[in-house]
Amino acid sequence: MTHPERLLREESAYIAYHFHWAYEDILTLPHAERRAWVREIARIDSSVSEGR
Repeated sequence: MTHPERLLREESAYIAYHFHWAYEDILTLPHAERRAWVREIARIDSSVSEGR
């Protein structure tokens, strides 16, 4: 089973936007690690939004 292309694009754009990582570098991450970075960015964004 492969990761749907649309979701891969969304995850990659999200990480690239926030961390300025190269697309090629993001694509080399294993799926689980890429999802972990997406969760971490979301956590950081939530903390900033809440003023922490």
